[in-house]
Amino acid sequence: MAKRVGKAMMDDRVPGRAAELGFYFFFALFPALFCAASIFGVIARSAHPIYGKLLGNLALVVPHSAMGMVMHTFNQTAANASSGKITFGLLGAIWSASVGVSAIQDTLNDVYKIPDTRSYLGARVKAIGLTFLLAAITTIALGCMFGSDFVATYFENHLSNALVGFFAAVGIRILAWAIAAALILLDFAVVYYWAPDWRKRRWRWLTPGSTLGMLGWVLASLGLRLYLYYFNNYSMTYGSLGAVIILLTWFYITGLTLLLGGEINSEVEAAAIERRLQVDEMRQQAQRAQPDAAA
Repeated sequence: MAKRVGKAMMDDRVPGRAAELGFYFFFALFPALFCAASIFGVIARSAHPIYGKLLGNLALVVPHSAMGMVMHTFNQTAANASSGKITFGLLGAIWSASVGVSAIQDTLNDVYKIPDTRSYLGARVKAIGLTFLLAAITTIALGCMFGSDFVATYFENHLSNALVGFFAAVGIRILAWAIAAALILLDFAVVYYWAPDWRKRRWRWLTPGSTLGMLGWVLASLGLRLYLYYFNNYSMTYGSLGAVIILLTWFYITGLTLLLGGEINSEVEAAAIERRLQVDEMRQQAQRAQPDAAA
């Protein structure tokens, strides 16, 4: 199976397509931040620091310097958000923010060998809906981690028995991380379910591709953070563009693991179909052999 997946990745030019996704993710990031900042600017000014803290949890997987650039941009757009931007700029920002998901649609259609029959407008409308859905799921996952820190700190400070408070805090954080991991897995499953132009859709939360894709994404992100911690020479090579290069690298890893999961699912399904065809052929051969033996 590993050989099949590797060959399929080369045939489908997955490394190159991951680079395309990385660029589109980067292109869509700041319009998405503008959307969030503009919406929160109308709803409640106090929501900015709350959502900023939620985004801060991404620092666990996003490299520090890249995360600093993202947070700086978010704070700037949040500070300048107004109802006028909602009126004149939000629709354009939403359209631009869906570029990343639209690119996922195209690449996963190629990975699954599915011809896209959707119109341009229909595909983009679905991409916008999927963008909002993924943003909502990711926000809930970040909220679980943010809320667990708050609740765990409360138990640690208010329980009379320090040992009980410590274990309660650890249990709460473990539970929150488990829920967050399940929600990130749901992100992968939603992408594999809605992004390709399937003729018949079958919902599966847990698939080999989504599981290995999520694990690969987490491990690769942590590996990048570890590498940058010990060998952080991007600023020497790229100067002020170092944070941009790091963020693009992380987006490339994200796109690569997402496509890798799609390739795994595609090859597992293809292998299962081939196995069923072989079994049916063997059964038919056995049925044809029975009258000959009787004769």
